[in-house]
Amino acid sequence: MTEAFLGGLFDLSGRVAAVTGATGTLGGEMARGLARAGAKVGVLGRREERAARVVAEIEAAGGEAMALPADVLDRGQLEAARDALVGRWGGPDILVNAAGGNVPEATVSGGMEVFDLPEEALRRVFDLNLIGTVLPVQVFGEAMAQGTDPGGSIVNVSSMAAQRPLTNVVGYSAAKAAVESFTRWTAVELARKYGAGLRVNALAPGFFLGEQNRAMLVDESGGLTERGRQIVDHTPAGRFGEPDELVGALIFLCSPAARFVTGVVVPVDGGFGAFSGV
Repeated sequence: MTEAFLGGLFDLSGRVAAVTGATGTLGGEMARGLARAGAKVGVLGRREERAARVVAEIEAAGGEAMALPADVLDRGQLEAARDALVGRWGGPDILVNAAGGNVPEATVSGGMEVFDLPEEALRRVFDLNLIGTVLPVQVFGEAMAQGTDPGGSIVNVSSMAAQRPLTNVVGYSAAKAAVESFTRWTAVELARKYGAGLRVNALAPGFFLGEQNRAMLVDESGGLTERGRQIVDHTPAGRFGEPDELVGALIFLCSPAARFVTGVVVPVDGGFGAFSGV
């Protein structure tokens, strides 16, 4: 009885999910994790061949998935992806906004002053992270809200950089802080207008090795860079996270177990956010 009870709480069988940024390291693992929990997964990303690869991996493990090549900054492409998803499976019931990342030119490094940050780079990092979250929520969230039984789970992806100052990454930090604010605002707005069944939350990953940050955190030999060492020293768990360690919190937020949880940001950070460094 215990296994059946717990399985029912976290079972996503029959749910339809769309995951943006699913061609990246963390987004791809989240897409695979949702599929393992029983969801049918639309794999969104700009790189069609990588989307197809993630779909093949999900299908090889017995899951259901479809590639939906789309740029999160192109409303028309997002609408086409949504329509393809709905046409095949119905839904959507779940939206995960994993697309995002830093823009190197929007960082303060190499002797640059904050006063010298280029406006164009700041706009790009805000577009990628904030507008790249807002547009999918508008496109897929509208379908969730306008169904005969409004409901679903939207999970945005924030960062430790949104919650406490980290050196260099000023543009990315501000953009992710805006994502957290948007998460709380839409959680309130959608619940009040469409009922408590339509929920919006966020995950705030700590430090995970991915395509964008690998060179910053580890050197060619696999050893830690100076910045990588500083991060590990300030992470009580004493290491970087593994991509699959995001999946448990994600499934919780998407599942019936979290049906009274909305407007929160869940850190998955090995204790980084709790540690003062002293």
